[in-house]
Amino acid sequence: MSQNFENKKVVVEEIREKFSNAKSAILVDYRGLTVAEATELRTKFREAGVEYKVYKNNLMKLAIKESSFEGLTADLAGPNAVAFGYEDPVTPAKIVKDFAKNHSNLELKAGVVEGEYYDNVKIIEIADIPSREVLLSRLVGSFQAPVSNFAYLVKNIVDKRVEEGEANVQPEAVEAPVEESVEQAESVETTEEA
Repeated sequence: MSQNFENKKVVVEEIREKFSNAKSAILVDYRGLTVAEATELRTKFREAGVEYKVYKNNLMKLAIKESSFEGLTADLAGPNAVAFGYEDPVTPAKIVKDFAKNHSNLELKAGVVEGEYYDNVKIIEIADIPSREVLLSRLVGSFQAPVSNFAYLVKNIVDKRVEEGEANVQPEAVEAPVEESVEQAESVETTEEA
């Protein structure tokens, strides 16, 4: 077999491995980008842990055949580059969308995110989803807000009663039932043991 054929087999295996390890793959048309712009885009991808590669379409078609990325086959026409997201599946789409705001020559074509094919419109919608860290911080904030509001309310009630000279009335009232309930629980345990 020719050396060229063997080289292509190696590249197809390399591409297949990248796709199998990726949580997402975004296809872009990079025509019209200057060398400086392409370098800037590569830098943004690298900083975010996203791999950005240019492969021949036919080799990519062979590599994604019978995989969850096979939906991209129809979009493999013309010059393409692919951004592989290995950690956060939304990051490649976010970077492309943000970069395309200032560089109209970059076109987001399609993508596969966690095994699901999306056209360019849906990929842009996915790019608008906040990152996992942002979603987790919002969740924690939503749990924390009611608790901190309750603490603020209780503090204000106590402060108001202190101003009125009634600060010691309520804590004693609260402590008494708690002590009584503990004594009752102990007496129940003693009765059950006997």
